[in-house]
Amino acid sequence: MKKQTAGHDLLGEFAPQFAHLNDELLFGEVWSREQQLPAHQRSMITIAALISAGNFEQLSAHLSIGKQNGIS
Repeated sequence: MKKQTAGHDLLGEFAPQFAHLNDELLFGEVWSREQQLPAHQRSMITIAALISAGNFEQLSAHLSIGKQNGIS
C-alpha cells in the first residue's frame, strides 16, 4: 500500500498533529489492516458511506483510491 501523505501535504504546517493522525494513525495503521478487511472491500464501504451521507468533498479522492484497490 502506498504511504498516505495527504494530511501532511494539505495541513502539515497549519495542523501538524492532525496531519500526523490522518497519515500515520488513520491510513498507516487502521486503513492498512488487510487481515481484518481487504482494501477492495474497505474502499467499497467507504465510498458507499460517503455517498449515502452526502459527503461529496472526499468522494473524488476515495474513488481514486478505490480504483487503485481494484474497483472498476
